[in-house]
Amino acid sequence: MSDTTALARLRDSDIWWSFRSSPITIVAAIVTIVFFLGAILAPWVAPYDPFDVKSLNLMDAFTPPVWAEGGNAQHLLGTDNQGRDVLSAILYGSRVSLMIGLAAIVLSVTTGVLLGLMAGFRGGWAEAVVMRLADIQLTVPAILIALTLDGVARVVLPKTVHDEIAIWVLVLSIGFAYWPQFARVTRATTLAEKNKDYVNAARIIGVPGARIALAHVLPNAWGPVLVIATIELALAVIAEASLSYLGVGMPATQPSLGTLIRIGNAFLFSGEWWIAIFPALALVILSLAVNLLGDWLRDALNPKLR
Repeated sequence: MSDTTALARLRDSDIWWSFRSSPITIVAAIVTIVFFLGAILAPWVAPYDPFDVKSLNLMDAFTPPVWAEGGNAQHLLGTDNQGRDVLSAILYGSRVSLMIGLAAIVLSVTTGVLLGLMAGFRGGWAEAVVMRLADIQLTVPAILIALTLDGVARVVLPKTVHDEIAIWVLVLSIGFAYWPQFARVTRATTLAEKNKDYVNAARIIGVPGARIALAHVLPNAWGPVLVIATIELALAVIAEASLSYLGVGMPATQPSLGTLIRIGNAFLFSGEWWIAIFPALALVILSLAVNLLGDWLRDALNPKLR
């Protein structure tokens, strides 16, 4: 199939029609793309490098936004207590938050889909064990699971080592907290598909069970999994921000959005409101945009709503 034919089919598809007929979804997509591009291109588009200690000037600390009294055109959103440009810190912080969120969701999807596929296709004790583990974990808030795993890592690892691998500790903590949703959805889809004629035909001709599950059953589960992954991405970013805000996430030397909010919270009631408010607004807008995309994708992929 040529690229031209694929693009033509996309333009004529129900999903594209649903997307272009929803102004809210278009705005949410644009906002999400802007955040991702800003995060990816932060070293080139950020006015300053907030990680470069040599470029910081304490004389610039607590500079208000450009429109406020005492503002400076060189720092559009002001500076924090160390003289770091808030706009640059948000761009770099979004980069850290999105990287952790995406990596955590990839881990959750991989773990949950494989376990759900095994539970639904094999059944028996494998299904019982996986589903009971998922049920038990779903009774505990994801943030508590992430807090527990991060706390264990802090006890086991020296502080310097933990700070160096803080990103991967958060990825493992958040990723492990969100796998049950993917496992349950994949299992439900597998149960609906495994007794259909095309699966029985594959068994008859001797196709191995693992290949049937991965090559034939799994593709039918990607729609619901993609919807959940989009929504869970926003939750993963919020979870990272919550952990960093509580002081158990990213260190101040590698600020994420949550770390920036925690740092700014100390100055919120002393008049330097912009240090916390702007990173918080960035987090809210990013999470809202991704959630709106997830809601649209859920409706667009639901054949009952077409």
